[in-house]
Amino acid sequence: MKKFLLPVIMLTLTLNASAQDLETIKKDRYTLNIINKNDQLDTKLKKSLTDAFFVAYPAFARADGYRTKREVDLEISNETPGISAAEGKITINRDWLKQHPENLEKTLRYELSRHWVSADTIKKKGYELVFISKDPNLDQQVKQKLIDTYFKIYPVLVKTYNKKSTKEVLFVVDTAYKAVAEASGGRILFSAGYMKAHPTDIDVVTHETMHIVQGYGYSAGPVWLTEGIADYIRYKHGVDNVGSKWSLPDFNNQQSYTNSYRITARFFAWIEKNEKPGLIKQLDQELRAHTYNNGSWKTLTGKTIDELWTAYAQNPVI
Repeated sequence: MKKFLLPVIMLTLTLNASAQDLETIKKDRYTLNIINKNDQLDTKLKKSLTDAFFVAYPAFARADGYRTKREVDLEISNETPGISAAEGKITINRDWLKQHPENLEKTLRYELSRHWVSADTIKKKGYELVFISKDPNLDQQVKQKLIDTYFKIYPVLVKTYNKKSTKEVLFVVDTAYKAVAEASGGRILFSAGYMKAHPTDIDVVTHETMHIVQGYGYSAGPVWLTEGIADYIRYKHGVDNVGSKWSLPDFNNQQSYTNSYRITARFFAWIEKNEKPGLIKQLDQELRAHTYNNGSWKTLTGKTIDELWTAYAQNPVI
């Protein structure tokens, strides 16, 4: 029985392998599984396909969100017309592929982006904003205010704090994202739910674009310092903090400078007023250069941070 079954099993495996050729290609953080049914692709066509994928899909994933699948099955067969593309799954008609290899990248980009509600590119005075919405119910007035705030505030922050900052920024409003907003590289992700509930909180843009300007990278300094600076910048440069009912909280003895966000920002506002004007800009520069340490406070102000906090607690008026 074993002598009979073994050749049958081997024959079945051989037939399946020939009927469906599978090749896995990895590049950077992405994995492409090419599933090729009933035929072989010549080397030139396969290169065109992989080149187009590794340009179009990472660009889509960057815009779509860091949760987007990094492993993609790409099936080539005549069972589907043209190209169909979505997160993690692409199908391409074999005849179309052979006839239009030069259109692969452009078509892939288009098919992937069809799943968004809108994608707009706005350019002004050397700055660019790509605005992607995945929310069919996004208030268009809110959208326009987010765009206007970017073009009003971001160039000021770049000029004031870091002239090397990117001038091409991506906004994504996502229905699946449940926090408020976050910045990564040149991309800001907004919660559609939050913006619907807080349509006046436009200066989320001010805080998050400052994170892009900061660009500290890893291990540059404590999180409370990074977030405190971003909220201090919102306090100083925000376009409508009053309208969104955003303000710095009153001091109380339960607070610490490590509380981050508005509490730390108020402490920084007090330092700028009473101890060292321009300190936040100096700290920002040190963090970006990775030269910041606990001794920076003493060097820049003549006092340790704990001494500064004690003085602040004694008279926290700003």
